Amino acid sequence: MFSQCADPKALEGLNWLMCYLSSGKHLLFYASFGTVLLLLAITAPIALLFGFGGAMASRSRVAPLRWFGKIYTAMVRGVPDIVFFLFVPIALDQGIEWTRNWVLCDDPVSPWQGNEFLVCQAAKMPLSSSPQWVHEAYGFGLAVIAFAIVFGAFAANVLYGAMQAVPRAQLETAEAYGMSQRQVNRRVLIPQMWTYAIPGLSNLWMILIKATPLLFLLGIEDIVYWARDLGGAKTQTFSYPHPDWRLYYFLGILVFYLLMTWLSEKVIARLTRRLSAGQATMAGEALRKGAA
Repeated sequence: MFSQCADPKALEGLNWLMCYLSSGKHLLFYASFGTVLLLLAITAPIALLFGFGGAMASRSRVAPLRWFGKIYTAMVRGVPDIVFFLFVPIALDQGIEWTRNWVLCDDPVSPWQGNEFLVCQAAKMPLSSSPQWVHEAYGFGLAVIAFAIVFGAFAANVLYGAMQAVPRAQLETAEAYGMSQRQVNRRVLIPQMWTYAIPGLSNLWMILIKATPLLFLLGIEDIVYWARDLGGAKTQTFSYPHPDWRLYYFLGILVFYLLMTWLSEKVIARLTRRLSAGQATMAGEALRKGAA
């Protein structure tokens, strides 16, 4: 990165360390922290949307929708997360390529040939000629969908319980005033359920943060990938030889996740106070007494 780093073997002490920490691979390592934050920023609202849809479907008066909501939450929550994290990207990828195989290939045949899944070059997704960033974005998108489906099921269970916790008398009062079911949901049920949902959603957010290292299993170059790669022992054949430093890299990751958890707790605490104000809950009662 710097001109003095052109010959690493001529460097010593602090200069060697500064050039080592500013090497190209380390810049990718630093950028991978942004990959984790981007995953959280995209996945959290999508998972919450999936969860809200699943919770509303579970409460639906239409039987097929109600069955779908309950099956979605029960099935995903009942299967180990790692199975879905590995299954969903593979299934989506093969599903997309299977569709493209029948549309784009000149002589389409079944892509499942023995133990292999083979399609023509035009059906590959993304195309082999696509830039590297397209391949990375495609893999990242599949990972987001997998995370959203899994955590959306847990969010659906939390939101469903929060909706059930809203006092039935308030819903009946709204109906007595002539509100339709949609108005009751929009004006009474949904605004009040968040107070009851925050504790469960906060725990789910913490679990989502802890699950981000699974990106490594999906072939994405995240912080765990680079920590293992950079921290492993390097012989003299490498530009910057060093012994096994994985302990230090993973300690850095540990600090990162602890900071994420600490900041999340602060934000969640403020959000809880804001949503609890004026509510007939223990948190709302505590705020009322504190202001008195």
